[in-house]
Amino acid sequence: MSSSRAHVEDTYELQNDQRLDELHSKIRTLRGITTDIHNDVESQNLMIDDTRNRFSSFGNSLAQTSRRAGQAFGIGQGSLKPWRIAMLIVALFLAFWISSKILSWWWSSPVDVGA
Repeated sequence: MSSSRAHVEDTYELQNDQRLDELHSKIRTLRGITTDIHNDVESQNLMIDDTRNRFSSFGNSLAQTSRRAGQAFGIGQGSLKPWRIAMLIVALFLAFWISSKILSWWWSSPVDVGA
């Protein structure tokens, strides 16, 4: 009976060793997956940081450009420069229109009325 019992214990021992090897293999696979996930997360964090820096730089550049445009056009409280520019454009348009009418009248050929 002891040989049969030893045989059963050996069988259990072999099964335990197999299951332990399977568990060890699964743990290695899981460790590899978690390492890959960690590396991917780190890569994405770097990409997000780079994108954040680029948008921050773009925002600063846009704000600076907006301030410069405001200074160039005199946009602000109590400023008359936009009105001056608009009036200049209207005056130039009227001057061009009036001069074209005068020149067309001046250079037009005389019309024979009695024929």
